[in-house]
Amino acid sequence: MHVTPPLPPLKRVPPGVWTVLAWWAGLVFTFLIRIRLPGESGPAKLPGPLIYQWDGLTFLVVATGLVHVSGGLLRRRPLPALGLLLAAAVLACVPLGVVEIPLAQYLAVDVALYFVAAECVRRTGIIALLGALALLAGYLATRLLFGWPIGASAELAVAMTAVIAWLVGHSVRQAREHAETLVTTATAQAVADERLRISRELHDTVAHSMSVIALQAGAARRVIDTQPRRAGQALGEIETVGRETLSGLRHMLGALRHGEQSRPLDPAPGLTDLDKLVAATTDAGVDVEVRWLGERRPLPPEIDTSAYRVIQEAITNVVRHAGTSRCRVSVEYQEDELAIEVLDGGCGTRRTAEGGYGLVGMRERVSMLRGSFCAEPRPEGGFRVAARLPLTTGVR
Repeated sequence: MHVTPPLPPLKRVPPGVWTVLAWWAGLVFTFLIRIRLPGESGPAKLPGPLIYQWDGLTFLVVATGLVHVSGGLLRRRPLPALGLLLAAAVLACVPLGVVEIPLAQYLAVDVALYFVAAECVRRTGIIALLGALALLAGYLATRLLFGWPIGASAELAVAMTAVIAWLVGHSVRQAREHAETLVTTATAQAVADERLRISRELHDTVAHSMSVIALQAGAARRVIDTQPRRAGQALGEIETVGRETLSGLRHMLGALRHGEQSRPLDPAPGLTDLDKLVAATTDAGVDVEVRWLGERRPLPPEIDTSAYRVIQEAITNVVRHAGTSRCRVSVEYQEDELAIEVLDGGCGTRRTAEGGYGLVGMRERVSMLRGSFCAEPRPEGGFRVAARLPLTTGVR
């Protein structure tokens, strides 16, 4: 069972808490720069006339209260929460006696802009940024209308920090959306690949067995009155093949239904199982001659299974469509590739008109292994299926 790892401690802190902490950090900084610190001849900023009076402190308390309320609303209602932060920034400027909204009073707004841009839809993020910039411009415009001095340069710096905070949050959201898109695409591709793999396995498992059963059933029907013993043998073969096929299908469906709780699937067949396939096909009435060329050696599992499946499907097509009682299979081990060829002398032109997935499945298997595949009628009659599977690097 997949377990999601816990988030790092800092990522578990809600955005509203970070916003409140940013406000308190700015507030502490505001008081520190208005007192003489060690090593300084005087405070960096002169305290406003109201900052230490009860009415000035009341403005700061009200502003701080608005920030705390905003922290609780930020995740659920981001735009109203940002509005409270902007109001708090303006209220805090009253007792300070400043000509612009200082950066310290805008730190909480910057943090909120980051989270809104990172976690909300793009439209909400853009509205939040425009609102933050409009407040700065409106503050300066109001002071100009009253003929008061303004700090345009300092306010431009504050506006720049707001834009940067929004851009960082926007980039985080884009990166997350891109990662989610990649995961969705990869999941969809994995599902499609798995469906294709299951389709091939079901086709390969069922098609050959059903062809053998159909051939044996036809033979039994023809001789049931004249040769009952032979008909009984054919029926027994039908029973054996049918039970084996049903067992394989039941096992495969059980694995698909129960996933990891199911017992492991049986090992995929390979060229070592070719003798069993030939014997079953021969019992069904089609003699299969196998020629082994080159030095036989272990093959990569995907090559071994694909080679077997190609031969199985080609023999199944011979049984179903060729109208012949013989075919020849050649398996050649070369230095850097495995060559497979299945020849028959039947009615090869009928094979290409079929609407099934046999040839398509064989071609897909070979293509996935960067090999070459050919299926065509022979000039002298019959049909030829050939495949070459590379044994070098680059096979996947």
